[in-house]
Amino acid sequence: MGKAFNENSMSNPHKSFFETEIDRLYKNGPFSSKMYVQVRQSKAFMEKFYMKKIELDDMAKAAFLSRFHYVRVFRRMYGLTPRAYLRDIRISKAKELLKNGETITTVCFEVGYDSLSTFSSVFKKCAGCTPKEYQLRNKAI
Repeated sequence: MGKAFNENSMSNPHKSFFETEIDRLYKNGPFSSKMYVQVRQSKAFMEKFYMKKIELDDMAKAAFLSRFHYVRVFRRMYGLTPRAYLRDIRISKAKELLKNGETITTVCFEVGYDSLSTFSSVFKKCAGCTPKEYQLRNKAI
């Protein structure tokens, strides 16, 4: 008798109130499950091809969305833009390579940058030090 009646409790009487609410929120959430899958595909695309020249249009195509809608959806899902996510992947990979003693020039091109000066300035902005300083502090023994 103490249980509240609603249409969801009739459709599946074995679910708890919280399970029913989670289902409702997911169903009525800001994005469809298809949208989540599409954006995750683009994220996987970036993780796989970070070392290539990837344009925003390429990322959006991987998600089957227009570039403008893609940027808005990605930012809402992950809290940062697709370009910022790609940059973070590249800098993370660069740190690994620098720790392993790769030259800065090699690292620059292996993580998808075309210019050593761009790579160095982006690295410094993200890591708080230059690639050379990072390498000297973290060189694998």
